[in-house]
Amino acid sequence: QVQLVESGGGAVQAGDSLSLSCAASGGTFTSLCLAWFRQAPGKEREFVSSISCFSGLPTYADSVKGRFTIARDNAKKQLYLRMNSLKTEDTAVYQCAARTVTMSTWPYWGRGTQITVSS
Repeated sequence: QVQLVESGGGAVQAGDSLSLSCAASGGTFTSLCLAWFRQAPGKEREFVSSISCFSGLPTYADSVKGRFTIARDNAKKQLYLRMNSLKTEDTAVYQCAARTVTMSTWPYWGRGTQITVSS
């Protein structure tokens, strides 16, 4: 069983930067595909970014492309999300998610960390 714990959320102003971390335990970290999702109040959860299981190449939602950077540290068993030029519409609960290569869905989720961006 994989456990995920996010950290690094907070309240910032538009234009600021913030970094999130996700610590993983259980399972074999290097075999995990990893991603960030977010859910704003009254909205459905949406994909933010993922890092490929095989190549390590990142994928981003159009809304964050060019502003957010995803990275993983296999030695530390950590997933990161660097967020620059934050906008009020980035306000949401951010969750990290994990799956193995053979899974088609994301069964492992952290509890999330709140990011609030004010104008």
